[in-house]
Amino acid sequence: MCDFSQYGGASKEWKAVEAENPAPSLAGLTPVQIRAAANATREKTASALMPKFSDKIELIDVSIPARDGFALEGRLYWPKSVPKPADGGAAPALYMHLHGGGYLLGTLSSEDAICSNLAINTSEKTPTVVLNLNYRHTPEYVYPTAWLDAQDGLAWIHDVAVPTYGIDPAHVVVGGISAGAHLTASLALEQHLGRLPKRDTPLPPLAGQVLMIPALVNTAFYGPQLAQMASPEVSSLVENEFAPILPVTMMAYFTDMLKIDEAKVREDDTFLSPGNATVEQVKGLPPTVFGICGLDPLRDQGLLYAKLLSEKAGVPTDVHLYRGVPHGFRRYGPEKLSVSRAWDATMENGIAWALSKPTASNKFHVQVHGEETM
Repeated sequence: MCDFSQYGGASKEWKAVEAENPAPSLAGLTPVQIRAAANATREKTASALMPKFSDKIELIDVSIPARDGFALEGRLYWPKSVPKPADGGAAPALYMHLHGGGYLLGTLSSEDAICSNLAINTSEKTPTVVLNLNYRHTPEYVYPTAWLDAQDGLAWIHDVAVPTYGIDPAHVVVGGISAGAHLTASLALEQHLGRLPKRDTPLPPLAGQVLMIPALVNTAFYGPQLAQMASPEVSSLVENEFAPILPVTMMAYFTDMLKIDEAKVREDDTFLSPGNATVEQVKGLPPTVFGICGLDPLRDQGLLYAKLLSEKAGVPTDVHLYRGVPHGFRRYGPEKLSVSRAWDATMENGIAWALSKPTASNKFHVQVHGEETM
């Protein structure tokens, strides 16, 4: 039985940040109003960071067709240090980024800084282009729209990005943050299980997946997760019920807008809840990177899935835990939270690690970052 409560608690740095940044009141605001305000802030933050990347990165806007005819926004971030195949360069790897935001928040431009930074720094290790896919959001688009958009983004990579931009089809990694990690894990598992839309030529397997602060199980189907814990009281759902940034009530707020008909979904539905997959289902998944926060209701979902993949299924894993900080802490940056540097390194090194075709250790090893908790 599992008990990950030793990773709980808040750090001194986080306590200081929390005192300076009280949670905003959302009372009386509609989801659309909340989204507009949050997206404006995210875009402003990203825009302020972009000047330091401007001479190092080329942004290429693309249109990605969804299966229902909707034109999804996409943006390629091509490091200027990486020659294009059309100019004689070697075929680069590609990392598809799926943003976080509770299936509600996020825009194409809100991800410019993180995608530019990832493309530039990852390419110092292995030439990599980043694709930012702006999947559709609630409340207008409900489950499973975002999940299908992620699948269509992967299909576009092989149908368009490979022949048009010279991307290496054998070196495609998908990753995401929070809700985006949920979409990533589902996409990787559904492809692995042969459940993507039928094609004349099947898509090549992913080279890796990156799951940062992942949601892996729908809130209605935690039974299999809790059954693995020493007791419900030590679970992160209980320990971090009132955690900052993403308390359990906020988790429910986001997932309720997906309008999932729970009567038609089972707890072992891997499309919605990849975290409830069996050992046999996950055997053979590509190398997987995890970034997990200790002060997060979602903490145990990530650790249990990492344990399943590494220890039981023999999947190569790279597992990192950020002690003392909550879900979404990275927004405050390394100036206020030093563990943010470990977050950045997890993603940059993790993409390169997955592309290196690592071997499995068959051991569940967690690399812990951050200061002691209070």
